[in-house]
Amino acid sequence: MSAQVSLKARRGNAYPIPPTMKAWVLGDPEQLSLVDKPVPEPGSAEVLVRIDAIAVCATDIEVIKHGVPAMIDGGLPFNKGFTPGHEYMGTVVKLGPTVDEFAVGDRVAVEIHAGCGRCPRCREGMYTSCLNYGYRAKGHRANGFSTDGGFAEYAINNVNTMVHIPDTISDAEATLIVTAGTAMYGLDVMGGVIAGEPVVVVGPGPIGLMGVGVAKALGAQPVILTGTRDSRLEMGKKLGADHVVNVSREDPVAAVMRLTAGKGVNYVLECSGAPNALNEAGRMVTRGGRICLAAFPHEPVMVDLAHLVRNNIYVFGIRGEGKSATHRAAALIAQKRFDAKLIHTHTFPLAEVPTAIRYARDRVDGAIKVVVQNRVT
Repeated sequence: MSAQVSLKARRGNAYPIPPTMKAWVLGDPEQLSLVDKPVPEPGSAEVLVRIDAIAVCATDIEVIKHGVPAMIDGGLPFNKGFTPGHEYMGTVVKLGPTVDEFAVGDRVAVEIHAGCGRCPRCREGMYTSCLNYGYRAKGHRANGFSTDGGFAEYAINNVNTMVHIPDTISDAEATLIVTAGTAMYGLDVMGGVIAGEPVVVVGPGPIGLMGVGVAKALGAQPVILTGTRDSRLEMGKKLGADHVVNVSREDPVAAVMRLTAGKGVNYVLECSGAPNALNEAGRMVTRGGRICLAAFPHEPVMVDLAHLVRNNIYVFGIRGEGKSATHRAAALIAQKRFDAKLIHTHTFPLAEVPTAIRYARDRVDGAIKVVVQNRVT
């Protein structure tokens, strides 16, 4: 077959696409129903992705229960035929007009946010902080938040939200690229990690564990992981943590000072959302140190601002996997710089999404990252 014929075949419809698909939709809070929905059509700069696997994220659980941070046309996502889920990967099966960045048959991992492309934040590359968030009429897309997500058989994605993945990355592992991308974004906004500089990662959840892997891959030394569960801390060691601290047995600030000979660290990636996490992080960093908040408490908390100001400590908050961090995280995973698939603990089919969510929410059987697999690999 000539290269020209081969390319034409890839551009063609090599995958039969049905008129309808199975998809989970959100009714009232915590009420999911499996229904038939029309398979969407890709527009300009969009492709149709056959969803092969999707991971359950803690934010999905928040959306299903509380609605926020999802927002559809300025309102909560309940009873709008909305399909949640955002950490998915799949196969490109149809191209929209003008698309030549991808081909039918490409395996891709996806980002959540496309943004509107027209507001000042999007033009700066901060599309996860789009000023038109939730308003589809102004072009904003954030799959699983303001537009339909991945607990379905197909989804539409903008070409800017996808990254090619090699066959050496399994479907389940590819769903973790977004999680690693969030950790990468957190390190990016703090100025990037320079090889040899110390980092603390607080909270060994999925983002924290991926934060350990990314920080170590970028050369941080030492990488210290703190948390309350020994099994998660041991997994952190496998992902590259030089030291782990169980905060139920040792004060985390004292432990960090012990491990750094009283100097503290330059960066703290806070992934726990614990009420006192920012205050503790502020005492782990050196003067002029930097803290990134990748999680948040559910209630307002007291913060010692005077300590942060007196010590010239920078505090950053991030949303999602901005500034193409997913692409850089995908490169690290493809290069086997850390073993992302270690945190994949359970797998369910699409028909059992509520069970998958329950396992993730309640940490049933030690669940860390629960994956819904649409395609047997």
